[in-house]
Amino acid sequence: MIDEATFVREAEAMLPGLYRLSMSILRAQADAQDAVQQGMLRAWERRAQAREATLRGWMTRIVINECRNIQRRRMRVVPAERMPERAAPDPGEALFPLREAIEGMPEKLRTPLLMRCMEGYSEKEIAVALGVPVTTVKSRIFRGKKWFREQFGRSEVTFE
Repeated sequence: MIDEATFVREAEAMLPGLYRLSMSILRAQADAQDAVQQGMLRAWERRAQAREATLRGWMTRIVINECRNIQRRRMRVVPAERMPERAAPDPGEALFPLREAIEGMPEKLRTPLLMRCMEGYSEKEIAVALGVPVTTVKSRIFRGKKWFREQFGRSEVTFE
């Protein structure tokens, strides 16, 4: 069991990373904020179940589940004529091809790759958060890096 002060301190430290992870899954700022907020509320309500050794992975799993809940709720068909046009990228935006490549990556590969390379999660923490074996995490990270290099067209792209 974890005390309230430790829980609050760890949760506050994780918020930026959890938000970025939610954005990578949901791709909508309001939805990502909702997922993190609802996830933190659920984690707070169940903090008696938390163990300090696995807190990071446990809280990440809760937020990922909230992202999935939001995705399920918004999975309704929208007629093409009501679809908003995609905004044109800012011509000066140097990272647009990179962002587009990341957004085009299958979620199964994107999530563990971003958790590892951008948020610094260990493979074991990712496995706990995603509810998969460590070997699956390693495989997805490897395939994600390979997919990214193929899509981006650069063999010299490095991660980490």
